[in-house]
Amino acid sequence: MAETKVLRIGIVGFGTVGTGLAKILLEDARTIADRTGIRLELVRVADKDTTSPRKITLPEGLLTEELDRIINDDSIHVVAELVGGTTVAKEIHLRALRAGKHVVTANKALLAEHGRAIYAAAIEADKSIGFEASCCGGIPIVLALRTGLIANRIEGLYGILNGTCNYILSQMTQSGADFKSVLADAQAKGYAEADPTLDINGTDTAHKLAILGGIAFGGQIRMDDIYIEGIEHIDIEDIHNAREMGYVIKLLAIGEQAADGSVSLRVHPSLIHASTPLAAVSGPFNAVSVSGHSVGKTMYYGRGAGMMATASAVTADLIEIALGNSRRAFRTMPMVTGTGQALSIRKIHDIECRFYIRLMAKDEPGVVAKYGKILANHKISIRGAIQHEGRGPDNTVPVVITTHPTLEQNMFNALDELARLKVIGHRPVCIRIVDIPEDSE
Repeated sequence: MAETKVLRIGIVGFGTVGTGLAKILLEDARTIADRTGIRLELVRVADKDTTSPRKITLPEGLLTEELDRIINDDSIHVVAELVGGTTVAKEIHLRALRAGKHVVTANKALLAEHGRAIYAAAIEADKSIGFEASCCGGIPIVLALRTGLIANRIEGLYGILNGTCNYILSQMTQSGADFKSVLADAQAKGYAEADPTLDINGTDTAHKLAILGGIAFGGQIRMDDIYIEGIEHIDIEDIHNAREMGYVIKLLAIGEQAADGSVSLRVHPSLIHASTPLAAVSGPFNAVSVSGHSVGKTMYYGRGAGMMATASAVTADLIEIALGNSRRAFRTMPMVTGTGQALSIRKIHDIECRFYIRLMAKDEPGVVAKYGKILANHKISIRGAIQHEGRGPDNTVPVVITTHPTLEQNMFNALDELARLKVIGHRPVCIRIVDIPEDSE
């Protein structure tokens, strides 16, 4: 029988994910060893809080307040950084790497905002950073992009990457409740943080897109490369209108590569057709649709967060390190090394898209001609329009318009002009319509 290889692990951060990882390492080590020939040994857990009850009881002596008991222990091979944030966590990464240890993490914000420094330190130390758990929880999307789809030029990546936003939009669609009340419900059920700002304003999704886009398109991505718009202004009326027209509103992370090699990266609410697979992803679940020039369209779905789902992804990274796969793959990724050709980023104004527009128009003769002329002057062609009976303030009626594809800059300019039109009650609501490519026969 082959000798079992031992990987000794120190966990920094004994919160939700740290507890889940400890549970796997203590309860499932024998099963993992039988499957892989690798014994994952939990040596130490460090956390500022050593007294609060967790969902697992550690053996005596494993839990400590002293980070140095992990960093300075030469017998520990890997540090699992699970504290989150971008300050203390960054120092933990750098200290662990300087001490000759690999690092695994679920910290998407750190890698999205400080990845270059972290990756450079890992290369210098001849170690690796495992980050499967940083994007989409238990979905192995990093591995899929890094190796499973390596033969492909990735043409498009469309993802529901934030469970909080997807839960809120799903509940608004299903229950008809407004944003504020659904957010309160999500917080009560634990699907949203007490301060949900980074979720609902799109930043959390953008952090994940920075990482996944870097792998998919083979380059280093800065947060400034990504256009970000959240869901905090989505109105229940727009949810109803979308459904009437056969669409569902989702917060999408979108990465697209044009024929000339340029890449666009954006996070924003999107109307997607109800028949597309992503439209059926509800509640706190995540999903990513990836299109490659050889493989066609692929889809990845599962729990995007949570104690055990995320801990499962961390464990996968530990196995990759023990097998020696992580270091080899890490050192060849252009996103990590920065040796690939610099990505040509297309900014939001240069992207062509379809749009949903909702405006409150005065119910009087000539109004349709006025807003129609403004749209035409900005090269925007109307594809469809709906006007329901009813009255809003100042004798206005709601009008919903969908457009043919047009440049974002054209739409921005038209919205500015429409907002100044006296027969329009307020600045029109505008949401992008995203036509996700389907496989062709």
